[in-house]
Amino acid sequence: MADEPGPDALDDALAEHASYLAVERGLRPNTLLAYRRDLHAYTRFLRAHGVSSPDAVTPALVGEYVAVLRGPRNGDGPALAPASAARALVAVRSLHRFCVDEGLAGSDPTDDVAPPRVPAGIPKPLTEAEVDALLAAAAGPEPRGLRDRAILEVLYGAGVRISELVGMDRGDLDLDAGTVRVLGKGAKERLVPVGRPARAAVRAYLESGRPALARSGGRRGDAVFLNARGGRLTRQGVWMLVRAAGGRAGLGERVYPHVLRHSCATHMVDRGADIRVVQELLGHASLATTQVYTQVSAARLRAVYDAAHPRARLPAGVSAGEIRQGER
Repeated sequence: MADEPGPDALDDALAEHASYLAVERGLRPNTLLAYRRDLHAYTRFLRAHGVSSPDAVTPALVGEYVAVLRGPRNGDGPALAPASAARALVAVRSLHRFCVDEGLAGSDPTDDVAPPRVPAGIPKPLTEAEVDALLAAAAGPEPRGLRDRAILEVLYGAGVRISELVGMDRGDLDLDAGTVRVLGKGAKERLVPVGRPARAAVRAYLESGRPALARSGGRRGDAVFLNARGGRLTRQGVWMLVRAAGGRAGLGERVYPHVLRHSCATHMVDRGADIRVVQELLGHASLATTQVYTQVSAARLRAVYDAAHPRARLPAGVSAGEIRQGER
């Protein structure tokens, strides 16, 4: 039997790069997993082109890979969205820059490769009435009903990310003070206020829901939110319960965990919250990230203006009185 082929220069570079991301940059497990997935697909592409060393990669080959990302994927599903393709290129750039820094390659082939253009998207929040309908759809006296209501209240009331929610431990909650400590992106801690409805929902869950779920067993540790087996609820579990509540509320596929974060921020800006306060609440490193919510509010303002103001859509030089006379 022939010997298995040993690792090549590309394997070595990937292993060292993975260690660098975890140890030196301190990326979180979910981010590391995303890098691993993107780089696995990239190295598969390189090997298909006979490349087994990072020093042998050319700018033309990287450009071809970007084109592959944006094209049909040979039965593996539709082309990647521009944002996903851009994220994949970030992982590729990180690998090649690391190789240059570590002397594993003489040049960076991604230097002159333009990333896919990502359209500036404006979040599509729920209305306040839709949020009320969603919360009502999750109500129920059974343990999972209490848990689901508490989760939706916290996602909307505190604007937390799904990863921040599933990572919460009971020691992070201070319901008397109305705050929760969350660990955000880049392992940055922040203290987030929680409103009265969310506090009441979490209290009801902790008193009557969580103990019943905890009796199911499982390695729950000190997690706030438990699954039906008594273990820490996962991101996938939260996604499924939020989508199920959205279906019961008649909101269809518009509802997913992050839309509640969008809705929280948008409703605060609509009601006059300072954008820097919203930035602090959401844990955004850059104010530019938060300013998208001012665009949402501006779009809403324009729609209300167009619908309500008598001169919003009149042709230039024509008065409302002239139009009324013409209709007689």
